[in-house]
Amino acid sequence: MTKKEKAEYIISELERLYPETPIPLDHSDPYTLLIAVLLSAQCTDKRVNTVTPHLFNLANNPFDMVKLSVEEIKEIIRPCGLSPRKSQAIFTLSEMLIAKYEGEVPVGFEELEELPGVGHKTASVVMAQAFGFPAFPVDTHIHRLLTRWGITNGKNVVLTEKDAKAIFPEKLWNKLHLQIIFYGREYSPARSPKADIDFITQKIGTAKAKKELI
Repeated sequence: MTKKEKAEYIISELERLYPETPIPLDHSDPYTLLIAVLLSAQCTDKRVNTVTPHLFNLANNPFDMVKLSVEEIKEIIRPCGLSPRKSQAIFTLSEMLIAKYEGEVPVGFEELEELPGVGHKTASVVMAQAFGFPAFPVDTHIHRLLTRWGITNGKNVVLTEKDAKAIFPEKLWNKLHLQIIFYGREYSPARSPKADIDFITQKIGTAKAKKELI
């Protein structure tokens, strides 16, 4: 099966499974989405969603966020892990949004990636889901699955993103990256993927990926 044929199969099956793609991180606007995505680094979306209601009840905008101390933010977000670094990033980026953008989240990869704690993946999620800009954020699920399926060689997330954008139609990027994440969580876990569940890998996966199925 060629890469193009694999891509067509992936698109078809994921659209069948996930015709609707709700954003898994609870948020109300670009700022709360930005903070939620930042918190999701090395943390599950489920846990982030248990933490953000308390945080956003106190501060759902940068003006209120900077009224909190870094220590207060750290205590609230502690369950998400990496709380010292994340709390400082949240406080400082909120200051920057006020100073440079009148408290608004900027629309642009370069502007977003200048903010503390915001890398390319976080910026891509915000650009795609908050502003509708075509982007293909690559997280561990996407990197793992596109490697398993032979769409990319899996050397690093930068190449995975490049390969994904080259093979999948741009108009599908924003939805498809969520569909792949959903599939990874439900059908193709990182540990002990099962042949009778992970049917996409069973059909189009690399020889190495098929051997890993149990």
